[in-house]
Amino acid sequence: MRFGVALPALIAAALLASPSTFAAGTAAGTVIDNTAQANFDLGGSNFTQDSNTVSVTVAERIDVLVTLLSSQVQVNAGDSTRSLLFSVTNSGNGSEAWQLAIDSGLGGDDFDPVPANPSIYFDTDGSGDYNTGDTAYVPGSNDPVLAADESVNMLLVNEIPADALDGELGHSELSAVAATGSGNPGDVFAGLGDGGVDAVIGATGGSATEFGEYVVADVQMNVIKSVVVADPSGGNSPVPGATLTYSITVEVTSTGTATDAQFNDVIPGFTTFVPSSIELNGSALSDAADTDAGELNTAGTPAVVVRLGDLTQASGTQTVNFQVTID
Repeated sequence: MRFGVALPALIAAALLASPSTFAAGTAAGTVIDNTAQANFDLGGSNFTQDSNTVSVTVAERIDVLVTLLSSQVQVNAGDSTRSLLFSVTNSGNGSEAWQLAIDSGLGGDDFDPVPANPSIYFDTDGSGDYNTGDTAYVPGSNDPVLAADESVNMLLVNEIPADALDGELGHSELSAVAATGSGNPGDVFAGLGDGGVDAVIGATGGSATEFGEYVVADVQMNVIKSVVVADPSGGNSPVPGATLTYSITVEVTSTGTATDAQFNDVIPGFTTFVPSSIELNGSALSDAADTDAGELNTAGTPAVVVRLGDLTQASGTQTVNFQVTID
């Protein structure tokens, strides 16, 4: 007595499923056993007949996602070591090493950023930006090895050409390719998966790319915040009931105009805003959303909002003050 088993076809379909919906899936090397049974009556007695057991070992699916984590990065012409943050995620179902590369000579932008040397770094300190303590990526030496569904954050570091103009865009791309191999979905690398199982290329082809964007902006600002504490006893201890006077200075430090500049500061937790305490350059502003430049915005988490208008170096330092009390 024979029983047809459709598991191989099901496994193949699962291996080629989109990683965005399937995630890592069943681990490579997992053995799936299946035994069928037939029940029948004979001479008034019930009998059970087992089929042979069919075993399928799950192959390794090779898939990867590269995701841009940085928003558009504002730079100046001639800047050095400006970074873009990406994540590389192993969306396959086995452990895999990934070979990384940078390409800053893409079409469709206004200028080509110049890759630093080295140009790819692990975000070692988790800051999301390049720092001297970040570890440089060396191809073939410290390729990131990621378990199924594991991610690592990487930085692309570029120099900005001195002749880049205000408003121009420059793109830089990170690519990740499986060390085992890449190709068309369904391609098989026999015996090269985890534990010696076959490795099968998934929907991403075993490679992925994503680019980030620099924009040249000739406006740079200094924003500095300070606080003065006044407690109910006339001292400066931050006890319940003490008043915190926040002072924030905003100053354009480069050429160009910061158009429609606006100051926003969320009221900190465990404090209460002091009514009528908002000032701009020493002049009181109302808490209401009216014709003056400031307000306490209570839509959602309360925040002080002050509209500073168009600012240049000639505008000088803009100073915003407001107060809260410690609950």
